[in-house]
Amino acid sequence: MSEVLIMDTILSVLAVFWVLIIVSYLLMEKGLGIFGQVTRGLTMFLLEKALGPGSDLVEGRKGSGSMVWLIQGVLWLFISSTLTFIGLWLAHDPVALHSLEAWGYHPVSSEFFYGGKFAALFGCVGMFIIGTGLHILPNLLEVNLASEKNAVLTSFAWTLSVIILVIGSQNNEIGPVNVILLGTGLNLVVTIAIIANQLLTKASSTVELATPGWLIIFGLIGNPIAVISVFLSGEYDSGLGQWLVYHLSGATFFFSSIAGISLYSASFGSGNPLWSRTVAGVVILGTIFTINPFGNSDPSMAIDMLGLTSAELILSHQDNVAGSFLMALAIIPIIALSSNILITLRGTDIFVENPDSAGIPEINFGAWMLLPLGVASLFIQTDTLSGTNELVGISNIVHLMVIWTILIPLSMGAAIQVLPSVSGRYPLSQNRARLAFWMISAGALFGLVLTMMSDIADVVLIEASIEGQNALSHTLRKAGSVIFYGTVLGSIFHSTNLFSGLYRGSKVSSTKSPSETTFTIDSFPLTSTTTIRKILATGAVLDTKIVPTFESNERGNPTSLHEEE
Repeated sequence: MSEVLIMDTILSVLAVFWVLIIVSYLLMEKGLGIFGQVTRGLTMFLLEKALGPGSDLVEGRKGSGSMVWLIQGVLWLFISSTLTFIGLWLAHDPVALHSLEAWGYHPVSSEFFYGGKFAALFGCVGMFIIGTGLHILPNLLEVNLASEKNAVLTSFAWTLSVIILVIGSQNNEIGPVNVILLGTGLNLVVTIAIIANQLLTKASSTVELATPGWLIIFGLIGNPIAVISVFLSGEYDSGLGQWLVYHLSGATFFFSSIAGISLYSASFGSGNPLWSRTVAGVVILGTIFTINPFGNSDPSMAIDMLGLTSAELILSHQDNVAGSFLMALAIIPIIALSSNILITLRGTDIFVENPDSAGIPEINFGAWMLLPLGVASLFIQTDTLSGTNELVGISNIVHLMVIWTILIPLSMGAAIQVLPSVSGRYPLSQNRARLAFWMISAGALFGLVLTMMSDIADVVLIEASIEGQNALSHTLRKAGSVIFYGTVLGSIFHSTNLFSGLYRGSKVSSTKSPSETTFTIDSFPLTSTTTIRKILATGAVLDTKIVPTFESNERGNPTSLHEEE
């Protein structure tokens, strides 16, 4: 058993994390130029020339890097939904795949859940995040991506790393090789290449980067910084340190990156300027200076990926208070992100069959789910920190709900919104896209809710010291897995629709190009007395026209931030 920690571990680790983040920001904003052309030339050599003959295999066309990442993300959508469905089914029917035992493979529900999480988080969500960011950041900076060739080639290395991680979830020890650690190492190499590519892109621009762009950058660099912070503080072998690295990584790469791409896509897809740059800034600060509550109460995934030995989670009173307080504060950026997306999506014409807003329903759904699951995750994590562990039985299913009703919808919606811009073609059928949305969303929401009800029933029986299988729990679990199968079918519809669109979809004729101007407004309708601060918060600049107008009883008119065309 670990010794009780005397010092405030949480604050000491976070202090290192905050310092490294601030230093990184200062270097990106003011210090990169001191390295001049030497560093840029060396970075470009490592991104392209160092790849050898591999760089000659790809064309390096503008947008090709983003497109390849997004296409592979769609494939992982199907794989992750299938693995999760099998895990749900085996939970109530453990012998469903007993025939595989003849090959020496013994399928277990927990292993399929584990593999499904790797496929969903790093395969689907991860590739959507990176692929969308490879398009958004250069457009915000009004420059080309530093190396399209590197972006294309590293996508296949990333997919290989996810395949290794999924294999490791089933059997982590193959001979002397730690499979998950091997996959993590390859994943880290690709991450460094993507960071270098994006930072070099930023260094080549003189345009001030909009808030969504900073969220994307912090999401990329925050993940390795979180790991470095825990190791520098010497807490990597403690249960609390392992718990921290798990949640800090989730707050950066997943939450921050998804916040950036979803805010951008909400503005671009709706045609509305970002509702508030100030609120978007709250998301950045909240992401960095709080502890994100999303995720499982068990940090085994981070422990396995770092090749660490699991340690018992033991907290001092000070750490319990600090951790609970910082997680409670994390609700603020969650509310800020949700409200900024939903208000930006105002209007009545953005949810119709419009190819220019193909990903809006997914983004809208994910934004609505942010707050309730954020609060649920907060209760679970504070329960874990306090040592009560009364909610540990539903931690895994809540984590699955976060993945399938927040992370995947927001990242997939952004990917669908961006894909026509990089491929030059719309999805084949808008009707099929809407059907896929309803099947994935409804299947994930209702299927996992029923499974959570089953978990709650099991927890109640355990607390009541009642042995034996509960018929109601079994029925709910079975119904949940059947309904979740709709998510698998929806992923197939999305995959075939997007792939077919690459060849047979209608060509994008619009010259609409999202850039930093997406987050500014040309005119501001003045319907009542207001302040300059509030006007500037909407995205107004010095050249924005203030247009006096009258109040209207028509729905949405007082909140419109631009003149109707």
